Amino acid sequence: MRQLSAAGQQAINDLAQRHGFSSGAVLSMLQSVINGHGSMAQFSHPEFGGSGQWMRGGMIMISDMFNNTLKGRIDALCRELSALVADQPAILGGSFQSQSQGSQQQGGSGPAGPVSLFVPPADAGSGNWWPGDLGSPNSTGAQNSVRYAYFAQAGRLAIEIGGKVTIYDTLDHQIGGFSQQQSHGGSLTFTSQHGLVEVATLPIVSGEIKARSAPTSPPSEPSLVAAQPTSDIFAALEKLGDLHGKGILSDEEFASKKAELLSRL
Repeated sequence: MRQLSAAGQQAINDLAQRHGFSSGAVLSMLQSVINGHGSMAQFSHPEFGGSGQWMRGGMIMISDMFNNTLKGRIDALCRELSALVADQPAILGGSFQSQSQGSQQQGGSGPAGPVSLFVPPADAGSGNWWPGDLGSPNSTGAQNSVRYAYFAQAGRLAIEIGGKVTIYDTLDHQIGGFSQQQSHGGSLTFTSQHGLVEVATLPIVSGEIKARSAPTSPPSEPSLVAAQPTSDIFAALEKLGDLHGKGILSDEEFASKKAELLSRL
């Protein structure tokens, strides 16, 4: 998914508060609605009772089939997301163009004025900065001095900072929006069906690849991972433990990544 704009993040937060779901769950459903071209969604998230399907017009199926209250909340959320996507047709295909829409939300109290869900990707004229063998990304974006490209089919995430590219294995994550702490070397996080996740908890496939379209940086400039303060490393270790406890990481993957994080202390 493309990077959310400030207005887009606010729209997601408003929907989450209005319908009683977390922002991560709403982001997950937004991706499902986009994948269904705005008219349907096949989803899987704990807050939605697991796996389910929604179709515009009132058809909804969830694992907890007799929970009509949950069905109603999911249906209302999907209808609003469908309307949001319909007002921004560039989301469903073609090159990104800044789209705006009036926030007339049924039963809601969203902010007045135009809303543009996503920010434009990095300048397409500068060429691809990620390794060519990854193919075409499902989404790209930039924030502060960081650029990312997500390759869902390959299960890879490319992060470029200071002219250096690091490739991560995304495991089973279905990546949604990205965010970065507002500080120099601030940690980078993303949203998936498992909630908010630190990029540093993902296994590194390769690193320190010079970006083809980025300016040359001094050799001493740290990579995104190396720039983490000690507090971020401890936070990443906690996230790593959670992923291992949930069975997302194998014992071998957990031990390898834990050793790598501890070596940075």
